[in-house]
Amino acid sequence: MSRSDRMFRPVEVRALEPYRIWLRYDDGVEGELDLSYLAGDGVFAAWEDHSFFSAVRLGPCGSIVWGDDLDLCGDALYLKLTDKTSEELFPEMFEPVDA
Repeated sequence: MSRSDRMFRPVEVRALEPYRIWLRYDDGVEGELDLSYLAGDGVFAAWEDHSFFSAVRLGPCGSIVWGDDLDLCGDALYLKLTDKTSEELFPEMFEPVDA
C-alpha cells in the first residue's frame, strides 16, 4: 500500500488548554490544534467542563473522542494539522475516471 493509498491514523492525543489538543499520527506527523472555534457551540458546550475536555481519547477507527457522543474525524484533523488538502494527499482519488 503506497502512502497515498491510505489515511493516517492518530496514535496519541493529549488535551491542552484552552481548547487545544496535541496529536501524533502513525506517519510521525504531530502538533497542536486549536479547537476553540468549536467550543461552546451545540454539543461542544460540553467542553466548558474542563474535566470533560481533558478526558479526550482515541476512538475506534481513528476518531478523537470525548465521552460517548462527541467525536471529531481523525482524517479531517490530519488535514488541518498538516494544512494540506485531500487533493494533495490523494491525487489519484481526484483523477478523471475513464469511461
